[in-house]
Amino acid sequence: MVAILGSFDHRLSALETAMRPTQIRTHSIRRAHGNIDKTLKAAEVILSQFDLTRKAEAKILRGPHEDLESYLEAIDQLRSNVDFFSSNKGFKCSDGVLNHANQLLSKAISKLEEEFRQLLLNYSKPVEPDRLFECLPDSLRPSSSGSPRNHGDGSGKSPTDHQEKSLENAVYTLPILIPPRVLPLLHDLAQQMAQGGHQQQLFRIYRDTRASVLEQSLRKLGVERLGKDDVQKMQWEVLEAKIGNWIHYMRIAVKLLFAGEKKICDHILDGVDPLRDQCFAEVTVSSVSVLLSFGEAIAKSKRSPEKLFVLLDMYEIMRELHSEIELLFESKACIEMREAALSLTKRLAETVQETFVDFEEAVEKDATKTTVLDGTVHPLTSYVINYVKFLFDYQSTLKQLFQEFDASDPDALLASVTTRMMQALQNNLDGKSKQYRDPSLTHLFLMNNIHYIVRSVQRSEAKDLLGDDWVQIHRRIVQQHANQYKRISWAKILQCLSAQGGASGGGGAMGADGSASGISRSMVKDRFKTFNVQFEELHQRQSQWTVPDSELRESLRLAVAEVLLPAYRSFHKRFGPMVENGKNPQKYIRYSPEVLDHMMNEFFEGKTWNEQKR
Repeated sequence: MVAILGSFDHRLSALETAMRPTQIRTHSIRRAHGNIDKTLKAAEVILSQFDLTRKAEAKILRGPHEDLESYLEAIDQLRSNVDFFSSNKGFKCSDGVLNHANQLLSKAISKLEEEFRQLLLNYSKPVEPDRLFECLPDSLRPSSSGSPRNHGDGSGKSPTDHQEKSLENAVYTLPILIPPRVLPLLHDLAQQMAQGGHQQQLFRIYRDTRASVLEQSLRKLGVERLGKDDVQKMQWEVLEAKIGNWIHYMRIAVKLLFAGEKKICDHILDGVDPLRDQCFAEVTVSSVSVLLSFGEAIAKSKRSPEKLFVLLDMYEIMRELHSEIELLFESKACIEMREAALSLTKRLAETVQETFVDFEEAVEKDATKTTVLDGTVHPLTSYVINYVKFLFDYQSTLKQLFQEFDASDPDALLASVTTRMMQALQNNLDGKSKQYRDPSLTHLFLMNNIHYIVRSVQRSEAKDLLGDDWVQIHRRIVQQHANQYKRISWAKILQCLSAQGGASGGGGAMGADGSASGISRSMVKDRFKTFNVQFEELHQRQSQWTVPDSELRESLRLAVAEVLLPAYRSFHKRFGPMVENGKNPQKYIRYSPEVLDHMMNEFFEGKTWNEQKR
């Protein structure tokens, strides 16, 4: 068995030796087969890249008009092929393929640039005003007259608090500046141009196209470039209308047009951040300049009192739009526009403050020769009071404005401004009252005007700021002038009704003992005649005078009647019989106390001479 097994081992060794060359050849064949497979696969990849390049080339040569999406895919494929051959430069064909692909890519991007220009141009159209108005809240849409419905439009009236709150919550709908379906295509084109190194061409095309369309939209709306000289030449009515329109245009421009431009710019140029911010800045800079230049022209033009309220309206809209302007133009590229808007806001605030000072001086120095012959409220008084009333419609705006310069109590500042205006008016009225020759009319004039001021303050929000003390002090001044009028006008006539010929304040002056105090019949007749002449003269003159406030008029008549009628009744009762028993008593006693009372009701009615005769 051992011998047999030993024989097998010998044979197996010999067989193994005989087979070794065959094994070596088999292994070599297998390795060669693996190498062939790898080579075939590599060749297949290369051939597929050639095939893809050929297909991409065919699409690019056809151009982007037929199928833009396929064209963009072909460019992406071509870029991928360039990357492949750039990373496999060991191939003999790599350099030739790369040169061809790069040339093709350059032609493709050039065609893409033209396609971007045409697509942007075709879908960029000026927005019609009616479309913009439809995007506004109802309260801000123009009425049939063509002006906005709210009061903050240069009309001299500020929106109420309720209106301001509704405006804050108002919903604006952004206009469609470019159809939404086109935006993704424009975005893809912009991305390809940026990746192809055509950023400057992209910037120039976008800026020129969109800036022009934005300016056209504003021109259609009515925006025009006006400078200081243009503003100075305009009639006030025309200028006031233009300011009202400008306020409306600012709201539309910032909330609709500029916001819409920002939205499409962010969409189309998404991913090209530095270029995106610069594009938006360049697109809007000219339009912003046109709008703000008008505001600057108004702020720097010659100041006048009537401009105060439109200046406040302009300041209001700039404050209202401040946060949106800061948000829209937040990038570094837009810093000049942000600063220009802020500068205009501050300039308007300064002009308002300067106009306050001008107004106070103008009121105090008003030298108009308009004399109110009947002593009624002077036009200057009603003008100043209306001015102050309108001023209080802008309370919140004024307080905000005062804080631009002074962080202290804005209520105190507004009260100070109002007090100075009232004092300037009173100083002027004192001067105007000296034009009257009749001192009693001087006091009636001052009584009427100061009473008008006090009543107007009591009925307005000014009362809360000026305070009860101010009201009480000026009511006492009214009463002092009423007393002075009564004393000067009626002291002389009351002397006629005195038994001693002295002044009388009532019937008691006729003598408590009921005696005739030694007055002769002829003296009594003279007294009645003098009374008649003086009363008729007073009646004729003071029936033409006016006390426009009914309560004050009745109060003044009553104050006079309370002195005059008791004195006349007493004199008539005591001395009337001495005349009635003689000849022609009616020649001396023309009026009964009842007739006098009736005639007193005709005083201060502002009647003309012809009305009196009738």
